[in-house]
Amino acid sequence: MANNKRLFDISKDLFPGGVNSPVRSFSCVGRHPIFIKYGKGCYIYDEEGRKYIDFCLSWGPHILGHNHKVVLNAVMHQLYKGTSFGTCTNNELVFAKIIKKAFSSIEKMRLVSSGTEAVMTAIRLARGYTNKDIIVKFNGCYHGHSDSLLVKSGSGVATLGVRSTKGVTKQLAKQTISLPFNDIKSFKKTCRKYFNRIACVIVEPVAGNMGVVLPDKQFLKSLREITKKQNIVFIFDEVITGFRFCFGGMQNILGIKPDLTILGKIIGAGLPIGLVGGSREIMDFLAPEGDIYQAGTLSGNPLSTAAGIAVLSYLNKHENLYKKLDEDTEWFVDQLKGVLSDKGIPFVINRFGSMFSIFFCKKQVKNYNQALKQDTNVFKRFYNFMLEKGVYFSPSGFEANFLSIAHHRADLKQAINSLKRFHN
Repeated sequence: MANNKRLFDISKDLFPGGVNSPVRSFSCVGRHPIFIKYGKGCYIYDEEGRKYIDFCLSWGPHILGHNHKVVLNAVMHQLYKGTSFGTCTNNELVFAKIIKKAFSSIEKMRLVSSGTEAVMTAIRLARGYTNKDIIVKFNGCYHGHSDSLLVKSGSGVATLGVRSTKGVTKQLAKQTISLPFNDIKSFKKTCRKYFNRIACVIVEPVAGNMGVVLPDKQFLKSLREITKKQNIVFIFDEVITGFRFCFGGMQNILGIKPDLTILGKIIGAGLPIGLVGGSREIMDFLAPEGDIYQAGTLSGNPLSTAAGIAVLSYLNKHENLYKKLDEDTEWFVDQLKGVLSDKGIPFVINRFGSMFSIFFCKKQVKNYNQALKQDTNVFKRFYNFMLEKGVYFSPSGFEANFLSIAHHRADLKQAINSLKRFHN
C-alpha cells in the first residue's frame, strides 16, 4: 500500500514544492499532504486506505457529493463520444441556456477552462469596453492568479505568509488598487482620486478566500450604485457562490445586477471550467463579434459541459435541497460552536448557507486584516487532530468549508464527536 509521506517525497522531485497548487502542500498545518485515491458521497479515501469525512469538497464544486450518479453517468456517456473536438458542440448550447435561466444578468457568455481565465477575460473586456485602465479589487478577495490581481489576494498568499508575488511588474501593480473589504468610504475616496480612470470593480459577493467573510448590508448595493453612475464595469466573482446557495448566484439573493459575472466550480461538477457572462452590449466586444481577443482550445469542453448540464439540471429540479443544506449547515455550525465554547477556545465561525469558516480569534472577522489576526498555531493543532480522526477540512485557516447533500446527520455527528476529544 502506498504511503502518503513517501509519495510526497517523490512528488517534491517532480513539482515545485511537490504540488500543482500551493495550498495543497499542507505547509500551513506543518505536515505532508494526503494523496487521495477516490471519493464517494461525502467521503474521500487516501492512498493508505484511510477514510475521511470531506468538508472541503474540492474547494466547493461537489455540492452533490463525490461521484454522484447523475454526473458520473453524464460524463461516461460523453466520454464514449469524445473528449475534445476544438469546435462547436450542442453541449455548449444546452449548458448556456441553463445558465441564462439562472442569471438574469447574463445575456451572453464565453466559456473558458478555469475561473482565472474567466477573470482575465472579464478584466480585458472591461478595459476595452470603457477605454480605462485601473482595476479595483478588495483585500483578501481572490480572483485567480493572473498578474493584475495578485495584490492582497487572500488564501493562497495568506497561507504562505506573503502579501504579493514576484513576477508581477510594478506597472501592472500600479493599475490595480486593492481596498479594505466592507469599506465603502475607501471606495468613494478612490473614485474621487481616480475619476474617469477606473475600468472595473471586481468583488466576491461573499468572500471565501480569506475565510468566509460576509458583506455588510449596504456595501455591495453601494458599489453597484456608484459604478453605474461612473460608467465602471461592476464584476461579481461568483466562482464559489454560484449555485452554492440557490439556483443562481448571490446576486439573485441580494437583488443586485452586476455588469459581468464570473462562474466556475459547481458549474463543472469538479471538471475544469470557467465562464464570464453579462449584457449583450458588453459581451459583443469579444472576438469574433468585436475586437477584444480571447480564445481557448478546450473552452466549452464536452466533458465539462456534460457534467455541468447534469449537476445544474439536478439543482434546478431539486431546488428544495438548498433549504436542507442551509439547515444542516446551521445545525453543524451550532454544534461546533457549542463544543469549542465548552473548551474555552477563542473562536469565530462565519457562515452563509452551506459555506463556513472557523477562525481561531476573539473578535468578529469582517475583513482581511481581522482574518490575518487568527491564531494559526491553534488552527494547526485543530486541523491535524481532526485529520487524524478522519475529518478533512480545507487545509488552510484562510479558506472556506462546505457541506453537500451527501452529508447526513450521522456524518456530522461523527465529526462533532471527534472534536469533543480535541484539547488545545
